[in-house]
Amino acid sequence: MTAPTAAAADRLYALVANEEDARLCADIPDAACREVPGNFFRILASLVMTSIGDMLASPKVVLAWLLGTVGAPAALVSWLVPVRESGSLIPQLLIGAWVRRHARRARFWVLGSMAQGVCVAGMAGAVWWLDGAATGWVVVALLVAFSLARGFCSVAMKDVQGKTIPKARRGRLGGLASTIAGLAVLGLGLALFGQSPEPSRAFYALLLLAAAGLWIAAAAVFSQVEEYEGETAGGREVLGELRRSAGLLVSDAPFRRFVITRALLMCSALSAPFFVVLAQRGGSDVRLLGAFLLASSLASSVSASFWGWMADDSSRRVMIHGGAIAATACIATAALGWLIPDSSWLGWVVIPAYFILSIAHAGVRIGRKTYLVDMAGGNKRTDYVAVSNTAIGFALLAVGGLSGLASLVSVETALAVLGTMGVAGVISASALREA
Repeated sequence: MTAPTAAAADRLYALVANEEDARLCADIPDAACREVPGNFFRILASLVMTSIGDMLASPKVVLAWLLGTVGAPAALVSWLVPVRESGSLIPQLLIGAWVRRHARRARFWVLGSMAQGVCVAGMAGAVWWLDGAATGWVVVALLVAFSLARGFCSVAMKDVQGKTIPKARRGRLGGLASTIAGLAVLGLGLALFGQSPEPSRAFYALLLLAAAGLWIAAAAVFSQVEEYEGETAGGREVLGELRRSAGLLVSDAPFRRFVITRALLMCSALSAPFFVVLAQRGGSDVRLLGAFLLASSLASSVSASFWGWMADDSSRRVMIHGGAIAATACIATAALGWLIPDSSWLGWVVIPAYFILSIAHAGVRIGRKTYLVDMAGGNKRTDYVAVSNTAIGFALLAVGGLSGLASLVSVETALAVLGTMGVAGVISASALREA
C-alpha cells in the first residue's frame, strides 16, 4: 500500500474504530499492528463481496426456487441446505490440522474463495444447458465441492482475523460487512424482484455468474492482506493432532459448553425454511420470494453493525439476546400457523416474523463467531474453530433430521420444536463465562 493510500486508510479506520490512535492494539504483535488499518479494509471488502455472493446463491431461497423452476425432483431440493452447511463443517478437523501446519494461512482463504466462485459458475452453466434432474444432480454435486472450499475459508478466516485485527474490533468488522452486504442485496432485491414476474432461466444463470465473480474478486482482494507468520507447533502429525483436537470436547469444559450452546442456537438457521414453507401455504406468489430476500437483507443491514458493536462489549450477551428473539419468533409463528392455517394472507403475515428471525440470526452468528475468536489465541484458536465446526456439522444433520420428522406432523410442530431448542440455547449461553 502506497503512503497516501495507507494514510487514508489510517484516517478512515480511526473513524470506524472510534479511537484517536488507529494503530492501538494490545493482543497482536507490533509489526501486525502497523498493518491493521489496511488489513481491516481488505478483509472488510472481501467479506462484503462473499456475503453478497452468499445471498445471490442462497440454497435456502434462490437455489431451491431455481431447481423447482427447471423441474428438478423435490428430493434434490431437500438436500441443498444440509449439503451446504454440513459439507463445510464436518471435514474441518482434517482441514484445521492441515492448515495449522502453515505459518501463513491467508492463502487458504484465497484458494477457497476462488474454488467457490468456480463452483457457482458451474451451477450457472448447469442451469443454462441442462434440464430437470440433470440440473439438480450437477448443482448438488457442485454444492458439495463448494462446501468443502467454504470449510477452508472458515478455518483460515478466523485465524487470519485473529492475527491481523485487534480483539475489540473483530465484532465491528463482521457487523460492518454484514450491514454493507445487506444494503447491497436490499437494492438488488428491489430492482430484480420488486415487480417482476417469474424470473427466466437466463436470469438465474446471470445471477449465479454475478455471485461467482464476487467470490473471485474477493480472493484477489484478500491476497493483498499483510499477514505475519503464526504458530505451527503440533502441525506435522495429522492423526495425532486430530485425536488431541477432538479431545478438547472432553477435557475443555468452557469450550464444550460453547459448542453445546452453539448447537442449540442453530434454531435461528434451521427454522428459516419452515417460515418459507408456511408462507407458501397461502399461495405461491413469486412476490413472496422477493419479500423473503428483502426481509433477510434488510435485517442484516439494520442489525448487523449493532450486533457487532455489542459483541465487542460482550459476545455472550449477543448470543443470549439473539437466541431469545429467535426462539420467540419460532414459537409465535407456530402459534400463528395454528390459529389461521388456511388464510390467503398468511404468507404476508409470516414475512415480518421472518424479518425478526433474520435479525436474531445475525446476532447469534456474529455473537458466536466473535466469542470463539476471543476465547483463545494461536493454534488453540484454530483447534477451537475446527473442532466446533466439525461437531456442529454432525449436530446439524441430527437436528435437521429431528425437525424433518417433526415437520411430518406439521410445519408448526417443527417450528415449535426448534423454538424450544432455542430457549434451551439461551439458558446454556447464560451459563457461559465472558470471553
